[in-house]
Amino acid sequence: MVKPQPVNPDLKLLEILPGYLNIMGYVDESEVNGPGCRAVIWVQGCLRECPGCFNPESWSFEIKQLIAVDTLVQQILSNPRNQGVTFSGGEPFWQAPALAEVARRVKAAGLNVMSFTGFTLEQLQSEQAPAEAEDLLEQLDILIDGVYVQPLAIHSPDSLVSSSNQRVHLFNPAFKDQLTWASDQMEIHILKDGSRIVTGYRGQMNLAEETR
Repeated sequence: MVKPQPVNPDLKLLEILPGYLNIMGYVDESEVNGPGCRAVIWVQGCLRECPGCFNPESWSFEIKQLIAVDTLVQQILSNPRNQGVTFSGGEPFWQAPALAEVARRVKAAGLNVMSFTGFTLEQLQSEQAPAEAEDLLEQLDILIDGVYVQPLAIHSPDSLVSSSNQRVHLFNPAFKDQLTWASDQMEIHILKDGSRIVTGYRGQMNLAEETR
């Protein structure tokens, strides 16, 4: 059963300096997290604790990697292969103000932006939404909403979502023919410190270290 998302989490959990993000991971040049070649940012912090979550290490709101928005934007734009940026997690909308700023700046440079979220679009448009959720929504080209529900899991490489309750919201019609990213593939990114990030559509595979 999915743990309900508190409307007003303890604000101490969200104490991050303005202009900074608390992230779990980052990769460049992913081709399985949205259309084209993308930078992917996994934010740190989520209160849902969904059974079967791909990223349980992202639940804690403790500082994992604090990075300045300026530094992150520079890193994204320094790689000419990045055509877009994807926000995942964790729950991106608990850090909406900083992510909205990242989105504005990369879009000004010609990149597109999409996000995953455990909230529904209706929740993000309500008065109970996280701070500045609407600001982040306004910057997105694509949103995939809804919690991951293990009994509703979709084991199909043709699906853009992981469980049948989730929805794809296309805010930018320019991408209507590009909702065909390589959902049947997985990537392994080897980071400079030797650690790995495994990302992509899990299907019926079970990789404990996977990041989506």
